[in-house]
Amino acid sequence: MGVSLLPSPAFLVFFSFFTFCLLVDPVLGITRHYKFDVKLHNVTRLCQTRSIISVNGQFPGPRIVAREGDQLLIKVVNHVHNNVSIHWHGIRQLRSGWADGPAYVTQCPIQTGQSYVYNFTIVGQRGTLFWHAHISWLRATLYGPFVILPKRGVPYPFAKPYKEVPIVFGEWFNADPEAVISQAFQTGGGPNISDAYTINGLPGPLYNCSAKDTFKLKVKPGKTYLLRLINVALNDELFFGIANHTLTAVNVDAIFVKPFETETLLITPGQTTNVILKTKPSYPNATFFMTARPYVTGQGTFDNSTVAGILEYESPPNSLHSSKMFPLFKPILPALNDTSFATNFASRLRSLASAQYPANVPQKVDKHFFFTVGLGTSPCQHNQTCQGPNGTKFAASVNNISFTMPTTALLQAHFFGQSNGVYTPDFPGTPTIPFNYTGTPPDNTVVINGTKVVVLPFNTSVELVMQDTNILGAESHPLHLHGFNFFVVGQGFGNFDPNKDPAKFNLIDPIERNSVGVPSGGWVAIRFLADNPGVWFMHCHLEVHTSWGLKMAWIVLDGELPTQKLLPPPADPPKC
Repeated sequence: MGVSLLPSPAFLVFFSFFTFCLLVDPVLGITRHYKFDVKLHNVTRLCQTRSIISVNGQFPGPRIVAREGDQLLIKVVNHVHNNVSIHWHGIRQLRSGWADGPAYVTQCPIQTGQSYVYNFTIVGQRGTLFWHAHISWLRATLYGPFVILPKRGVPYPFAKPYKEVPIVFGEWFNADPEAVISQAFQTGGGPNISDAYTINGLPGPLYNCSAKDTFKLKVKPGKTYLLRLINVALNDELFFGIANHTLTAVNVDAIFVKPFETETLLITPGQTTNVILKTKPSYPNATFFMTARPYVTGQGTFDNSTVAGILEYESPPNSLHSSKMFPLFKPILPALNDTSFATNFASRLRSLASAQYPANVPQKVDKHFFFTVGLGTSPCQHNQTCQGPNGTKFAASVNNISFTMPTTALLQAHFFGQSNGVYTPDFPGTPTIPFNYTGTPPDNTVVINGTKVVVLPFNTSVELVMQDTNILGAESHPLHLHGFNFFVVGQGFGNFDPNKDPAKFNLIDPIERNSVGVPSGGWVAIRFLADNPGVWFMHCHLEVHTSWGLKMAWIVLDGELPTQKLLPPPADPPKC
């Protein structure tokens, strides 16, 4: 299967419903309307057909295209039996937390036969993000790219590419992913692994029965292509490369970066990376695999397979040769557990920190937080046999608090002053029982369950150190923060040392993003300004860890000025 390389205006044909309404002031952008019909449709992969939940009958889902400054009104209609919510991953949602999307955090889910209009404006962002379901494991098939172009007349800080192409990495399950996580909850053990990775929904020729389901990127010699890489895989960080081609990273998480060349990238679930691909100056008489496979640090089972697409040069006029006759080159990716590559790759990412795109790193810190992130256990219920460690159930936590999802939305409870019985504002800022986090784990690995949040005054500057633990084994955790970008000011291995490590922080041009990998057996330090009132989820973007409780929420209070207050809720929000 090929791909149509469309210039950005033609992206719009992908949608069943799209209209423009011009605003009076073009500086503010325009209003774009989309309609998402969430329905079942049959998809065949790996020679097996199953009914999946998708948007507008497309898998992956439709591509959203907008410009910085545009307002979006996206009507989501739920035609399936599952409750649904959609998260616009990485969108700042300034004062518009009602449109953020995580179920039971900023909204009640959209029930069968109901609809909800997500209303938000894109402010100060340009690059690649994505949208996905944010309830249970529905994002396995409910996802799509979100392309943010600069304002009209504003160029990229690099040469304009010939074409732009989304490359979306996913995970395919032959079974219903909802049944997979449901079974794991029942047994207390780890969930069954996926059956394939995909590029733009296609597993490619290295899997059984999938040669016809291969993503092909057809290119011309001597051209420049902007590849918009997105990792929406449920549970796996991925290495990616294209054989015999060098890529130049220019943007991550809708933030421009200092360009650097690399043959291989690491991209965690929740992250995006824009890269420049310069094709060879003349027809190469060869084809090239683009492949992705997992970066693995944990001790559990994982999908040890490789997804492949094909980079194919268009044949010159009057060519007598078929590309099927040409040699096929394969990229060499790092070893599955190559933490050294992961560390070095992360250290090369730097903000542009230019006059046009400054890095506004908080130089002073109002509140310091230290969060441990990792696995743990919960006791097996009486008269039940559990398949977790030593007959327990797997769990996960932040500061040993395994987050219990409420049955009503946190944002509604906060806004209407009805927090009683919904959440408590006493999430611990440091571990309640310190231990040697990356040394010998404690004997007691049982987590505490609760719906606890951190409350921050408006405009608080925050420094958060996230520390991996050795409980049930060290592991990399890609943490995603809703409602904010943050600056990754430092990272290291072993236990964070508050007396020595801050002296090494980069406060000049650290990378700015919305999702970061906490190093396996190490720590990462981030800073952000709490300038967005509302309730904001933070969680591991490995879905299995989120399901086990590796998540928490921040509440940012209103400021004094009208422009510093959360907007009122929509008139018809979904009901729990």
